[in-house]
Amino acid sequence: MTGADIPLSSYRPISQARVPVTSVERARLPAVDAHTHLGRWLTEDGDWMVRDVPALVDMMDRLGLRGMVNLDGRWGRELAANLERYDAAHPGRFATFCHVDWSATTGPGFGERLAAQLRASVAEGAAGLKVWKDVGLRVRDHRGELVMLDDERLAPLWATAGELGVPIALHTADPVAFFQPADERNERLEQLTARPDWAFHGPGCPPFERLIEAMEAMVAAHPATTVIGVHAGCWPENLGWVGRMLDEYPHFHIDIAARLAELGRVPRAARALLLRHPGRVLFGTDEIPPDPRVYRIHFRFLETADEAFAHSLEDPPLMGRWTISGLDLPEEVLSRVYAANALRLVPRLA
Repeated sequence: MTGADIPLSSYRPISQARVPVTSVERARLPAVDAHTHLGRWLTEDGDWMVRDVPALVDMMDRLGLRGMVNLDGRWGRELAANLERYDAAHPGRFATFCHVDWSATTGPGFGERLAAQLRASVAEGAAGLKVWKDVGLRVRDHRGELVMLDDERLAPLWATAGELGVPIALHTADPVAFFQPADERNERLEQLTARPDWAFHGPGCPPFERLIEAMEAMVAAHPATTVIGVHAGCWPENLGWVGRMLDEYPHFHIDIAARLAELGRVPRAARALLLRHPGRVLFGTDEIPPDPRVYRIHFRFLETADEAFAHSLEDPPLMGRWTISGLDLPEEVLSRVYAANALRLVPRLA
């Protein structure tokens, strides 16, 4: 078989670059994973994402993880079950965020009802609010129109989070490539081929820029509300924009969860961003379920100056056929990114 006969889907090149390889088995400093999914919300069978919690705690101890933020609390009985399983059973190791029931948007006055639901969930023990990408992409009002983050009717919800002093972990949009044609120019073509439901290009889908515009408008309108733009501020392909958001809105933060591929391919820009805003960046993985091997990739990325290493365990890496380089963060920055920033925003873990 010649090279011309090998389909691109079977292409698995082995890099010939000879570069230092640093094995980082455990975080150099105590760390908090501010972006985990431990509940039942995202599982296919309705069972817990992590079935053996003591084994998870043992893994955390081996890796140097002092705590995790569980973003799967939902509301009502599901919130109570998550709080009992994690927060109450292992004090100081877990903090569960709630959701709100977006089906309320089909009736008038939904902002106030959602705010009341958040207030009740926080009273029950929720440490924050998780807002997923379905706001802007799927959630609709009684007229069938998409509800955007900057919809004035949602203002009571965002203001209540600020009043209660709980952060919002906000995921809007998705990788830019998901909003572009799935053709030969798309850098996530293999991923979109595997998950066509992640494609948001075409009729019925708002442009990526509209979703980002709505997020900034929401952040700007609520300076008393702490917002964590997850996945590197929701636009890791444009760190200039992320840096401007951090410059202009002191209540805006980001995490690095599930975006090592984007951050690690521009390590100088990513390092400069973290050095400029060391108090505004949170460590997180979004690995479902937690995997020690993935944590060690993150530790290597943050702690070492290694170059040209894999950002994923996948072969091929569906989040991009490229390698990443480490940030080699100074210890004073690393300590804040690893834990101090999360402990400040989620004091239950402190």
